[in-house]
Amino acid sequence: MERYIALLRGINVSGKNKISMSKLKEYFLELGFAQVTTYLNSGNVIFSSVIDNKNNLSNKIMFMIKDKFDLAIPVFIVLQEELAEILNYAPDWWGDDNKEIYDNLIFLMPPLSYEELCDVIGNPKDEYEKVWNYKNAVFWSFSRKDYKKTNWWSKTANSKVSCKITIRTANTVRKIVKL
Repeated sequence: MERYIALLRGINVSGKNKISMSKLKEYFLELGFAQVTTYLNSGNVIFSSVIDNKNNLSNKIMFMIKDKFDLAIPVFIVLQEELAEILNYAPDWWGDDNKEIYDNLIFLMPPLSYEELCDVIGNPKDEYEKVWNYKNAVFWSFSRKDYKKTNWWSKTANSKVSCKITIRTANTVRKIVKL
């Protein structure tokens, strides 16, 4: 049995796409998943499964969400050990204790590539934001006071790739990889 993390995109944001984490956990258990844990209210579900195909898992979870909550929510699946490996390749500037910097990890939902992401939203502004791509994740940091000056801030939420990515903070990612 493998340990997975499901990252649901765009739930419980500004009162939209509301999903109860306790109900979500209940429905994950009904799907036959084991050791189900949720973290925060933003769609982070850690679970175990004998299914070894991430695409099948994602589809199964998306269909359940559509059936139980009547929402079409993209779901990104990553093995817990894969996420740990991704974090091992974090650049030195990402995820430190500097409260003035906002550190995020952008997950690219297959088949989206880093090159396609950049083609759509453009390159980051070096003076305001830093990015580092590793596998299907992009480490992204910027100054909290200058976030409106970044190229990616508004474009990650308002572009034709916004439904193909999901973003988590450094603290959230570090926590869910340990659960």
